[in-house]
Amino acid sequence: MEAKLLDYRGGRHTQTTDEFIVKIEGVSSRSEASKLAGRKIVWTTPADNKINGKITHAHGGKGTVIARFDKGLPGQAIGTNAEVEG
Repeated sequence: MEAKLLDYRGGRHTQTTDEFIVKIEGVSSRSEASKLAGRKIVWTTPADNKINGKITHAHGGKGTVIARFDKGLPGQAIGTNAEVEG
């Protein structure tokens, strides 16, 4: 499945660079997003390196999820696509 990395997960004074808010193609409700928890997600860098992550839980009511990556993603990842496995 194709996914779009929207932004870092953050609060009023912080941002967490190893967690991203992700919009998955074809998912439009919280219940559909909750079923994806535990799946792997992979982002490919412009140099063709792969950074692996895992979907942890739903975020909001419109089908977005939170994904935690093995290491922090760079700012250039915002707005790019990732691949959800499974």
